[in-house]
Formats: sequence, structure tokens, C-alpha cells
Amino acid sequence: MEGHSTYVPKSGIARWLESRLPIGGLMHSSFIAFPVPRNLNYFWTFGAILMMMLVVQIVTGVVLAMHYTPNAKLAFASVEAIMRDVNFGWLLRYMHANGASMFFIAVYIHIFRGLYYGSYKAPREVLWILGVIIFLLMMATAFMGYVLPWGQMSFWGATVITNLFSAFDEIIPGVGTWIVTLLWGGFAVDNPTLNRFFALHYLLPFMLAGVVILHIWALHHVGQNNPTGVEVKNVRKDTIPFTPYATLKDTVGTVVFLLFFAWFLFYIPNYMGHADNYIEANPSVTPAHIVPEWYFLPFYAILRAIPSKLGGVIAMFSAVLILAAVPWLDTSRVRSASYRPLYRQFFWVFVLVCIGLGYLGAKPPEGGYTIAAQILTFYYFLHFLVILPVLGLVETPRRLPGSIAESVLESTKGGSATAVSAGPAGAVASPQTKG
Repeated sequence: MEGHSTYVPKSGIARWLESRLPIGGLMHSSFIAFPVPRNLNYFWTFGAILMMMLVVQIVTGVVLAMHYTPNAKLAFASVEAIMRDVNFGWLLRYMHANGASMFFIAVYIHIFRGLYYGSYKAPREVLWILGVIIFLLMMATAFMGYVLPWGQMSFWGATVITNLFSAFDEIIPGVGTWIVTLLWGGFAVDNPTLNRFFALHYLLPFMLAGVVILHIWALHHVGQNNPTGVEVKNVRKDTIPFTPYATLKDTVGTVVFLLFFAWFLFYIPNYMGHADNYIEANPSVTPAHIVPEWYFLPFYAILRAIPSKLGGVIAMFSAVLILAAVPWLDTSRVRSASYRPLYRQFFWVFVLVCIGLGYLGAKPPEGGYTIAAQILTFYYFLHFLVILPVLGLVETPRRLPGSIAESVLESTKGGSATAVSAGPAGAVASPQTKG
């Protein structure tokens, strides 16, 4: 994407390096001169926030790994030793544990922003799919990390979740049992299981970082979406250099998010954890109510809403994988919900459904809770498989601005591009509404 780059190495050493490894020009064009739409709002700062949280998780994780003992008889005690005996070990452990929650808060906002503004539409399908892969890697990494403290909820959470794969025996006899045995490293959750999960928990963040690099590469190739969903027509008029404009906005957003993180870290560090995880794992004592971390609760509710074990497992995985199909399920030729009044209402209903599933995932699977979870699960898939395709065919969008610059000028004059009503033909006729 053509931008504002005017990078010229100034010193002889810089010119020598640039002629052999043009890293200076790459950094300048990617993070200084890269053109960003001039109408981005603070929801676009969550990409930078997620980068920051990934670095926090990797750095704290590597240091914690230096003191952690991946042994079923010693793991719980090693975590306690980190908290009590390692210099600032309590801070590192709380940063890592609460950092996972902050990571998921930021990624959920990032996903919902993408769904609201249509950031998955052409030509950004691969960018979106890479984001879904990142989400899956995050979930796998977080689940394995939750097992490592080897508390009661860690042990029984690992037992319940890994046992789900045995449901695949209903499709191909023996396959599910083979997967479970492979994960356990034996015939029960024990020391080999902990070793496997520790190794994978250490490895996956670096794989995650690799996919993030691909995600950024794809973003820089196709360019960023923006609140209007209108493509860049004139780089000079519609965009501004990433630095200092977007850099300053990202910095403000990141500082505010860090203050939110610090509040949890220093005042309520155990708020999002479970008290049972401060009890050492005991295979002979089953907790009264086994629940995963809060960021898995919507999918846990979907799992338990289906009476069939196999059906629940398929529904749970489908709830995540269906996100990868959104670019083809949404038939509207207008990207942003700002110009789609009907879709905007359904979007907020969908957000409430996801919050409701999260609430139900923390409740016992009985009575009214199960019925409510089944209703919300039905609506969750209805949103993607029926509502998205149909809305694109029947909805009358509002008129799009002619360019990003025009939308900025209208907003500064006190007007609003979204206030001008027009028929669908007016929106479809503009080339920027494709995809």
C-alpha cells in the first residue's frame, strides 16, 4: 500500500546496512510512514493493546518458567514458592494470571469491533481468518496455563475438558480414546499430562507471535478498515502517517488500559480466579461445581446446552470456527454497521446473547439455566447462519460518504454521514462498498 514513506539512511553505517538488510526502511514504512485512515476511533487502539499484552505474557511467562517445577508432586508447592520466596514473584505471577484475563478482554473487544465495522469483508478475509487462528491459539494456551498451578480447579478442569475428546468415539470408534490417552500421557490426568501441558504452554505463545506477525503483514498489505467502511481513494487526503498521529492515540489507549490492568493487579488480583485453585489437586475429591476461567464460559455454556456429549463438543468448537466463515455469511455490500440500522440492532442483541451465555456458563447445568442456555445457543448460531445472510438481502443501508476525507469534514462541521438516508442502490453503486 503506497504511503508517506520518505526514509533515507543518514549515516554511512545505516546506508551500508540498508543496502544489505533494509530493516530501517521496513520499520519506517511499517510503523512511522504507514498510512492509516484519518477517521479511526479508539476501538482501533486494541490492536496495539493486544501486542503489548502478548509481550507482557511472554516475558512474565519465561521468568516464571525459570522457577516453576512441572511435576505433579511439586508443581503446587513451586507456585507457592514463587509467590512467597522469589523476589517480586507475587507480582510476576499476578501479572501473568491477570494478564491472561486482560488479553481476553482486549481480544473480545477487538473481535466485536471487527464484527460491528465489517473488518472481515473483502479484501480482508485472510486477515480475519488469521485473527481467528490467533484466538484459537490463545484459548489453547490459556487452557494449558490454567492447568499448571495444579490446584483443584486446574486438575478437574483438565480432566473434564480432555475427556470431551472421547466423544469422537461415536464417529470413529477408538479415535477419541486415543486422543485422550495422548493428551494424558497415560490413563489418567497425572504427571505426564502436566509435563505435556507445560511444554505446550511454553511453546504456543511463540507460535502465536508468529501468526501475529502474519496478521500484521496481511494488515499492512490490504490496509486498515475504518468506521465508515469506505476504502482509501486518495492516500494524501484520506490517510495520515502512523507516527505521530496513530502512535499517540495508541499510547493514550494503552496507558488507560494499563491503569485498568493495574487496578486488578494491585487491588483485586484474585477476583477472576477460583478459590478452589488454592487447594492442592486431589484426584479423590471432586469440587461441587467445576467451571473454567471466565473467558471460556460462553463456550462452556454452549457445550452443556446440548444433551448429546458429541453434539455439545461439536457445537462448542463450531461456535469458534464459525467466525472464520463470517466473510462469506454476511451478504451485505456495506461494511460498517454505522450505515446499517437494522444490522446494528441485531448486533447488540448478539452481544447481549454472548454475555448471557457467559453468565449461564458459570451456573449449574440444571432447570431454567439449561433451558436459557439452549435458547441463547440457538440464537448464537441463528445470528451467523440466518440473520447475517438474510439481512444483507433485505436491509436498506444509509448513504455512504464519497470518501474518508468527506466523512471527516462532515463530522467536523457538526453533520453526520449516517444521517443522510438513501436507498440501497445508492450504497451499492459506489465502488467502495464492494465486499
